[in-house]
Formats: sequence, C-alpha cells, structure tokens
Amino acid sequence: MLEIKHLSKNFGGIEALKDVNINVERNGLVGLIGPNGAGKTTIFNLITGEYVPTSGSVIFDGKELANHHPYQVAALGITRTFQNIRLFSDLSVLDNVRIACHLHVKYSVFDSIIHGRRFVEGEKEIYDRSMELLKIFKLENKRDELAKNLPYGEQRRLEITRALATNPKLLLLDEPAAGMNPQETEDLMETIRFLRDGMNITILLIEHDMHLVMGICEKIYVLDFGKVIAEGDPTSIQHDPKVIEAYLGTAYLEGGKVNA
Repeated sequence: MLEIKHLSKNFGGIEALKDVNINVERNGLVGLIGPNGAGKTTIFNLITGEYVPTSGSVIFDGKELANHHPYQVAALGITRTFQNIRLFSDLSVLDNVRIACHLHVKYSVFDSIIHGRRFVEGEKEIYDRSMELLKIFKLENKRDELAKNLPYGEQRRLEITRALATNPKLLLLDEPAAGMNPQETEDLMETIRFLRDGMNITILLIEHDMHLVMGICEKIYVLDFGKVIAEGDPTSIQHDPKVIEAYLGTAYLEGGKVNA
C-alpha cells in the first residue's frame, strides 16, 4: 500500500533523512522506532504532504504523493494523529468527529446555505457516522462534553476516532501511547488491533513504548540519524546489535524498557 523509495530530506545544511526505504503491505501493522531526532516524524510529514522530499518518492496505492497537499493526501485515504494532541479543545466531542466527516461531504456550499434536502440528509449521515464511531470507542456518553475536559486517555481515543472519520485506508499514529499509564496503554493496544483486524485499516506507527511496539507490530523499521539501520520482525529487532547499540541499550534485554 505504501512504498517509500530512496527518500531524503534536507533542511538547509542538515540532512534529516538519507536514502530511506520503507514498505507497508496492505492491512499491515508496522512500527517505526529510533532515538529522538532520528527523523521518524519527518517521514510522517513527508507522507502527508507537510514537507516536500529533497529526493526520492512516496507512493501510496500506486500514486506519487510528492506534489500533493495535506488535504489531497487525506482525500486519497491517509490520515494521522500527532505527538501532541491536536483536538479542537473548545468544541464538543461530537463536533470534533463531525468536522472530520466533512472531508467526504456530498452536498454543495449552496445546499448548506439554503438548508436543502441534500444538506439535511448529508448532515444526518454525518451525525450517524460520528455516533457510530464514538460508540465503537466508548465515547458516546461524552458526546456533549468539551474535548479539553476529557481525561488524557480519552482525548487520545477521541483523536484516533476523529482520524477514522475521514474513512482512511492508512492510519499514521505518532506516539499514540505518549503520557499513558500502563492500563491505558493496554487498552490502546486492543484498539489498534481492532482497527487493523476489525476495520481493515493499514497502520504505521511511531512509538517509544517497546511493550506496545513489540506486542502488536508485525514488522519494525529502526531509524538512527536519518537512516534505516534495521528492519524485521520484533524478535530479530530486539536482538539486533546495531539496534541495541543505537537505541534499545543492553538494559532493554534485561528489563524490557527503553528510555527515549
């Protein structure tokens, strides 16, 4: 579904990425790990059209994304979450999801002005779709609360719910477990499994929580100083000397944790 070929990105004299190659199969669940500053979020920004590659290509479902704006990338079926939660904090839980549903709205601006039949029917579809998603993620009872008033874990769930409202084929999760307690992380792992297995969504995620990464990802790419230094299944990555030296550290093999 996603093919990144010889991707490089320079910021002035700084080479943030150099000759990166990543493949994500349809319905795959792939992790992207590495030290802070390794270039992981830069890859997400290149996929979603925030940045333009210095060289190389990003191909999604056979389409080159290099000249697409973020809204065009979203319309093609790619959506993302962010390291720092970016909800519309002063809007309700329901309205946060409804806004995302408007990416595929069927009525025109004129219909919305005159509140014609297509507008009314379209808004009902959006409401029904939004409530369906909120029920899946157990947020339906919070629909009228302001997003900023939700507990942290529920804000994370709402951000994922809003991303799903765009009907994505590929979901990019940027440190979804950041700030979560162990129980919230376990719940998140179940959610991610459901997205892939129950909703057939392909997932590429960045994460520092190795319990999550090793517990759910089928394939992992490791980035260091803008280069892919290893790729493979969780077992091979955990025992790769280059990965241990650059990121995991010997303490990980003993305690299963990495400080990043």
